[in-house]
Amino acid sequence: MKVAVFSTKPYDRLFLEEANQDQLELSFFESRLDSLTCMLAQDYPVVCTFVNDRLNANILLRLFDGKTRMLALRCAGFNNVDFYAAKNLGFIVARVPAYSPVSISEYTIGLILALARKICKAYVRTREANFSLDGLLGYNICDRLVGIIGTGKIGFLTAKTLLGFGCSVWAQDVVENPELTKLGVQYVSQNEIFKNCDIISLHCPFTTDTHHLIRRETIEILKNGVMLVNTSRGGLIDTEAVIEGLKSGKIGSLAIDVYEEEANFFFEDYSDRVIQDDALARILNFPNVIVTGHQAFFTEEAMRAIAKQTIDNIIAFRDGQTPPGNMPL
Repeated sequence: MKVAVFSTKPYDRLFLEEANQDQLELSFFESRLDSLTCMLAQDYPVVCTFVNDRLNANILLRLFDGKTRMLALRCAGFNNVDFYAAKNLGFIVARVPAYSPVSISEYTIGLILALARKICKAYVRTREANFSLDGLLGYNICDRLVGIIGTGKIGFLTAKTLLGFGCSVWAQDVVENPELTKLGVQYVSQNEIFKNCDIISLHCPFTTDTHHLIRRETIEILKNGVMLVNTSRGGLIDTEAVIEGLKSGKIGSLAIDVYEEEANFFFEDYSDRVIQDDALARILNFPNVIVTGHQAFFTEEAMRAIAKQTIDNIIAFRDGQTPPGNMPL
């Protein structure tokens, strides 16, 4: 079966070919899937996409006319898919819902420690042979109150690890995890987390309810000097509001591995170009901010898991079976 793989980087090809073992006919395209490139998928029964590929109603119709019948998402996120259109056209949609929660959880902890101890600033300084400690005073995360918004698999692991550091952990989710409460995590409201926590880490999905969860109104009630970490979805944060929070000092430090407009920049090299996004350009210049390019998931273990389930999903479709990562529409 022919599969058109979009948004392909060398590492994607490496892990997908390793998992495939010549079971499927994979064609790799470096370009993202959009209205200009969807013609490349003509006569491909399966299109394999990533987080920044566009799967709106118009593109889905053009894919359907080109004989595509399955959308294989090699990611957990699916907010780039028009499910109403996909259902009406009869597409099978499958994703990789839980490829490596450990990877993202560990990365989140790394960002928290890097902010608390100003590790990135120290690294840049010592590369220039400056070994002064001025401006590098950090703080212990032990005994700090940490708020976890979203206690799915990633949030669960993050909360559990932070308990091991000696933190007190509050959590908020529509469904409470009894295993966390047994460990000492206390479930409270979002407002209680905003008002009281020293560190807040976001691990909830991007929905209409969580869009701009962090905005001017919520920033106003945050504890002064709070650390904010987002390794979930860029749309959870109103970037302009966060910039104002950083300027006022309400937000003491920020780490983001995702960005609301990341599709225009992330996964590409812009080092020799001017970033045509004022909000991103501004936030990159704050000394108390860490921005990374959506790499929390990026480990050998996660890439192998993503590739394996993606191939398994497609093979199940080929064989007339329900893909293990099938999404009921």
